[in-house]
Amino acid sequence: MVWVLLVLFAVAAVMSGVAISYVAGALAVLAFVMNDQVAYLGILPQRIFSQIDVFTFLAMPLFILAGETMTKGSVTRILIDLAMLVVGRLKGGLGYVNIASSVFLAGISGSAVADAAATTNTLVPEMTAKGYRADFAAALTAASCVIGPIIPPSIVMIFYGALMNVSVAALFAGGIVPGLLMALFLVVYNFWIARRDTHPGGASEANLPAIQTVLRATPALLIPITIVAGIVFGIVTPTEAAAIAVAITTTLVFLYAVLDGASVSKALKSTSALTSASVERTVMLTGSIFMILFAAAVFGYLMGLLRVPEQIAGLVQSAGLSVMSYFMVVSGILFVAGMVMDVSMALVLLVPVLVPAAIAGGADPIHVGVVSCLNLTLGLISPPFGGCLMVISAASGVSYLGLSRAILPFLGVQLTLLILLILVPDLTLALPRVLGLIK
Repeated sequence: MVWVLLVLFAVAAVMSGVAISYVAGALAVLAFVMNDQVAYLGILPQRIFSQIDVFTFLAMPLFILAGETMTKGSVTRILIDLAMLVVGRLKGGLGYVNIASSVFLAGISGSAVADAAATTNTLVPEMTAKGYRADFAAALTAASCVIGPIIPPSIVMIFYGALMNVSVAALFAGGIVPGLLMALFLVVYNFWIARRDTHPGGASEANLPAIQTVLRATPALLIPITIVAGIVFGIVTPTEAAAIAVAITTTLVFLYAVLDGASVSKALKSTSALTSASVERTVMLTGSIFMILFAAAVFGYLMGLLRVPEQIAGLVQSAGLSVMSYFMVVSGILFVAGMVMDVSMALVLLVPVLVPAAIAGGADPIHVGVVSCLNLTLGLISPPFGGCLMVISAASGVSYLGLSRAILPFLGVQLTLLILLILVPDLTLALPRVLGLIK
């Protein structure tokens, strides 16, 4: 009953407009009070700082900064032009461009919301002008942006890895195949829809100069290659890779400004102003994330005091559930939670409680981690409170209700992939095994 009241309090607070970080902190303290554990509140500061004193957490603000700089600079437009050159000539070409752009951007920003903001302003108006339905264009953009947190680097996976003490490099490697499979599933669906609804397409849709477009995009493509290869092969830590991503992204913004005709002094000023705005936004987002991490540390401490993971493991054992059956149940709970909760909040409240029992039963921690991150990320495009849906609705002018209806077929496609990933762990684990990151 206590936990039901806490969940109701959280839902009511979020619906009233209170920031997630404040809700998480208030819930953490309230949970101690309602569970008669007030005596332990005195040592919470020590527990909090000991649990968040993790070097990997430094990667999050750096990846956010790289994504913000890329979005505000010209890097996004250049990658979209490359996608247009490669697949824009096909029937339904702008749909493929939308998906391909998200794959390219995923290797830099690691954030679904950042990718949604970047591609909506650029692609949705262009698709609408070419004859695509506005709700379809907006829904495809929403579905594509979920690729961002799955293909490395992924802010959600960094969060998960530090929270659950799992290798971030292995999580990154495990996310590559699922992310590319998601893109493939969306490509197949777009192929079918393009023929059913006779979407436009043809050589005239992509009349960009090939050599110039490839040359301009090549430096931008070095960012994800550097990040992923460096982390996966153990050359750099996730934090060092994030710092490199910031340096490369900032340098590219300056170089592209010079190539577009700006003088060196003007390019430096514009890059400096853009970086300052990106840093300001990064500080705000990072502060919010770390407040949630504080709450995660508090909840983790309380769960340990109440022995909740052990109790859940006992219930699973007594019910005779197999590891796969229990994982399916957990996945269902996470998906429903993702529909009404922020991804970070759901990670804090549910993953430390539900996931350990699956791992204790024999599930692979990397498989569980990648699937759980994908599952919760789908909440960003799931009605009624999908964060990406809200961003795309505001940016595109498509009503939230209309977008919520249009996203359902795409969500069905992605849920099919989610179930496939749960039932076939090797789709997630094959690449980490080949790279020697897991046994």
